[in-house]
Amino acid sequence: MNKEDPIDVLAKVGGFEIGGMMGLYIGAAACGIPVVVDGVTSCLAALAAVRIDPRVNDYLIYSHLSKEPAAKLIFGALGAEPFLTCDMHLGEGTGAVALMPLFDMALDVYHNMSTFDSMDMENYEPYEED
Repeated sequence: MNKEDPIDVLAKVGGFEIGGMMGLYIGAAACGIPVVVDGVTSCLAALAAVRIDPRVNDYLIYSHLSKEPAAKLIFGALGAEPFLTCDMHLGEGTGAVALMPLFDMALDVYHNMSTFDSMDMENYEPYEED
């Protein structure tokens, strides 16, 4: 097995689910669509997809750092950081589900936060020492 060739690795030790997710990640990136990656198996597929085309990583949103030992190794190889580190090892997409309210909160702040103009405040000016 040539460990430098992600297709060869997939053919020898991967499963259909990993190949399917790799295709999804590559296709989503080609269409400019971000994808939430959740769990060790999904991260393995992400690593293989990124090894095929490093630009794919720009479209992957990593939900959480699984408690499984392989997770840290995979994130190190990806050069990526997950949003959440909560010692989760529940599976079934729980990291992605936990991440969605954070996205909702961020959008709410972005769309509804006050501005200096709306509060009749002068814009911030850096302090200059004499």
